[in-house]
Amino acid sequence: MERFFALQERGTTIRTEVVAGATTFLTMVYIVIVNPAIMAQAGIDQGAAFVATCLAAAIGSALMGVLANFPIALAPGMGLNAYFAFAVVLGMGISWQVALGAVFLSGLLFLAVSLLRVREWLINGIPFSLKLGIAAGIGFFLGLIGLKNMGLVVDHPATLVGLGRLGETSVLLGCLGFVIIAGLAARRVPGAIVIGILATAALGIPFGLTKLGGLVSLPPSIAPTFLQLDIAGALQLGVFGIIFTFFLVDLLDNTGTLIATTHRAGLMRPDGTVPNLGRALQADSGGAIIGATLGTSTTVSYIESAAGIQAGGRTGLTAVTAAVLFLAVLFLAPLATSIPGFATAPALVFVACLMAQALRDLAWDDATEYVPAVITALATPFTFSIATGIGLGFVTYALLKTAAGRAGEVSGAVWIIAALCVVKFALS
Repeated sequence: MERFFALQERGTTIRTEVVAGATTFLTMVYIVIVNPAIMAQAGIDQGAAFVATCLAAAIGSALMGVLANFPIALAPGMGLNAYFAFAVVLGMGISWQVALGAVFLSGLLFLAVSLLRVREWLINGIPFSLKLGIAAGIGFFLGLIGLKNMGLVVDHPATLVGLGRLGETSVLLGCLGFVIIAGLAARRVPGAIVIGILATAALGIPFGLTKLGGLVSLPPSIAPTFLQLDIAGALQLGVFGIIFTFFLVDLLDNTGTLIATTHRAGLMRPDGTVPNLGRALQADSGGAIIGATLGTSTTVSYIESAAGIQAGGRTGLTAVTAAVLFLAVLFLAPLATSIPGFATAPALVFVACLMAQALRDLAWDDATEYVPAVITALATPFTFSIATGIGLGFVTYALLKTAAGRAGEVSGAVWIIAALCVVKFALS
């Protein structure tokens, strides 16, 4: 295990990696509840979607850990699952079988451009300043999700957002959980995040906010969704736009996640490139393909992996640990899903604080570098879309460099992504 995952080389241990994997798992296990509910809106059997979600997360995470040796877990992506259910199936009237076929074909497209090193070229061609803006923007995005899940931030008709009800027990426990996590981290206690999550969940038991529904249950059948995708239907002319959208959104979201997490894990080179990136992209593509065959929307790299990285995860053993735990959820669903949102939300807010540090490395004396980065960081949470934030950052970077008479500094990768983003914005 030491040789395969290069534990000593990356300054970690088996214990640290397992704790990190458990931390990542706890911050993203909500997907096994949320994703099946969304898939059910599209007409997919919820029990089968639950199994598909767990298996897709387990297989995708294992691929990332074994092939790329990255501490990044995968699961069906939030946002893409909503697009699948509400825009494609319910909005366009396309059957969920055809929609799964579109996800499968977009996964093949991901794999093709990954094998041809096109995606790697695109990601390595992104300017370092935009990578920093992406990392910070995703951190702010995580922070907004965390504050919302804690109940500390709520929607407001006049001001868009407002302060939640601080008198509610769940809000107070969430705030206490954040203090626990931050305090333990300040004391450099190993596993501070996972300890904080479990402690907060335990504090919710006497108030009836954390309910233990049992320990073991048999998983439902996956037969209603397994291999039910309609590839022939997805090849029809009218579905090509859907395939392209799945491809583009997944490209941007995964680019942001890989950049943010590898930067946080110290795996990024000084020039901003990421070693072994090709295998990571192939694992990501394979996860999308497998997820479609199982019966769920696009499987993506999860930004919640940053929580495990903060807990010390530096190798693929972190991802493999998360994969094993997702398999265990198939039989321990009542226990695994008893961790309430207010207990995991503080971890997201804490990780957001850490990821915001990326902005300190910007070239603050060059407006053509820091302005696009800040636009990316601001647009990501305020549009509630990683893909949109990144897209606006790319377009701003290209236009600002051109306006400053420095168009020659814009790489071909930036021009291509900026152009694709303009097309996406025009079609949205």
